[in-house]
Amino acid sequence: MRKTVYETNFDRLVKLGVFVDGHEDDARKSAASSLMDLTVERRQHMDGLGPKKGLVYSLAHTFIQNGDLCMDPAMDVIVYPESNMVEALTFEMSLPPVYQVVYPEPGRYFPKLKSELNSFLRQWLNNLLDQGHGKHWEAY
Repeated sequence: MRKTVYETNFDRLVKLGVFVDGHEDDARKSAASSLMDLTVERRQHMDGLGPKKGLVYSLAHTFIQNGDLCMDPAMDVIVYPESNMVEALTFEMSLPPVYQVVYPEPGRYFPKLKSELNSFLRQWLNNLLDQGHGKHWEAY
C-alpha cells in the first residue's frame, strides 16, 4: 500500500530527528557544512490549530541579511504521533515576503494551499536529508 504525503512526511521528520518521542519541548539546530542551519522549535501554544490535536513544530532555514534575521523558508507543521502523520500549517519566507496559513480559523481551511504546502514540505524534507541535516543537533 502506498503511503500518503502525510505519512511520508512523518517518516522524513523522524529520519531527520525533528520529531523524537520524549523530546517534544526543545529548541535545536542542525548544521550542515556551508549551508544554512535548520532550526526546530516546539510550538505548544499552537497544538490545537489543526483539524485534530497534535504537536506543532516550527522548522526554519535562517540567515542574516543587512542585520536582519531572515527565514527561507519557515514552516509550522503539526505531528500526529498516534497515526504517524504530519501536515503543514503555515509557510513563511522573508525574501520576497510571504506568509500563508492553511487553517485561518477553526473549521475552515484552504484545500489547494494545504495540498501545495504538503507537497513542498515533502520536497524540502528530502532536500534537508540530502544536505546532511539531522545528523548532529545542538540546543540553542
